[in-house]
Amino acid sequence: MNSNGRTRVGKYEVGRTIGEGNFAKVKFARNVETGESVAIKILDKDKVLKHKMIGQIKREISTMKLIKHPNVIQMHEVMASKTKIYIILEFVTGGELFDKILNHGRLKEDEARKYFQQLINAVDYCHSRGVYHRDLKPENLLLDSDGVLKVSDFGLSALSPQVQENGLLYTTCGTPNYVAPEVINDKGYDGSKADLWSCGVILYVLMAGYLPFDDSNLMELYKKISKANFTCPPWFSTSAKKLIKKILDPNVKTRITIAEVMETEWFKKGYEPPSFEKTNISLDDVDTVFDESMNPGNLVIERKEGRPMLMNAFQLISTSQGLNLSSLFEKHMGVVRRQTRFTSKCPAEEIISKIEEAATPMGFDVMKHNYKMKLQGSKTGRKGHLLVATEVFEVAPSLYMVELRKSKGDTLEFNKFYKNLSTSLKDIVWRTDASNEGAENECPQAKLYE
Repeated sequence: MNSNGRTRVGKYEVGRTIGEGNFAKVKFARNVETGESVAIKILDKDKVLKHKMIGQIKREISTMKLIKHPNVIQMHEVMASKTKIYIILEFVTGGELFDKILNHGRLKEDEARKYFQQLINAVDYCHSRGVYHRDLKPENLLLDSDGVLKVSDFGLSALSPQVQENGLLYTTCGTPNYVAPEVINDKGYDGSKADLWSCGVILYVLMAGYLPFDDSNLMELYKKISKANFTCPPWFSTSAKKLIKKILDPNVKTRITIAEVMETEWFKKGYEPPSFEKTNISLDDVDTVFDESMNPGNLVIERKEGRPMLMNAFQLISTSQGLNLSSLFEKHMGVVRRQTRFTSKCPAEEIISKIEEAATPMGFDVMKHNYKMKLQGSKTGRKGHLLVATEVFEVAPSLYMVELRKSKGDTLEFNKFYKNLSTSLKDIVWRTDASNEGAENECPQAKLYE
């Protein structure tokens, strides 16, 4: 890897952003000593302190250390600099299970069962370690290059010490369509039963291609969830319908348990128990990354260079789900996406300038830093203000890839914004077709690649 235009943190060379939230960014990186690809979750210490998130971040790190399972994203190590915390995670290339549903629609029952078995394996192991995820949904289920399911994002997880003397949790959290009715009722809930409910919703989504409980009005949605007001489509097998109805039982006392799920004939069909080594984990070092008196020699240093990041062939391939290059260059009609990319032969400075010129009249505030931009919508949309992160990468001499990614807001609103923006950017976007031949002195006309 060429080190020009890259950020180095300890033994890791840091590349493109692959995820972004309110308090953290997740970036692609490579261990220069072993060549292993990893994902680095980067948290700003000041933001964590300002929003009183230390307890939550410690829980997330502790959770990731406790869970060593083939169906859970692995944490390699945690580091700290003076201003940031770095969580080094396993890097998976198969994308989200959510994307698989978007691209292919509902899954066949046998395939859905395979993913559900892996999900239950992971969740059951988490519970045995005193960990309750509390935000299980297809977007938090990743796939590796072999199609193995990996549970991720333990930011809302709870550990055993948070459980009250009556055995219940009380923090209301999760994604509305996937939360159990007892979580909504705010009277305390069993973390394992609540996680299983979310697993049941996920199984339904995998097999149906849509949610069992959905309504634009939040109160109406909660009513449907509280009464388990849903119907199974006719293509569900009888045994699958029975299992889903036993999981999506609003009465916690009669709801099936994970142990009982694993004993059903539907679940056991083709089931292969996971094979892995159980190890004793120490959490003694978790506090050290927040220790202001930490020995300076143990702090990592972040080094940056101000030019577009050079993206080599492997990194380019890593932007494509499942190491399949076609998704870089083919447009999948009818699929709602949360990011898009295009290539350009124009200078990086001109690309940044053109995007700013196009976005400003559309009511977006532009924040620039080197070859990265944030476009903040001035209007409040369905899910607040739309925020679009933009970055320019150097793929080859005089060839750049531009990535636009929804950081906040509604995905459909992002798609509408991108379509309007693409019209204004048609003079800087490059496409490789016969119409470009001989266009040596101008940036060719245009096609955006999803």
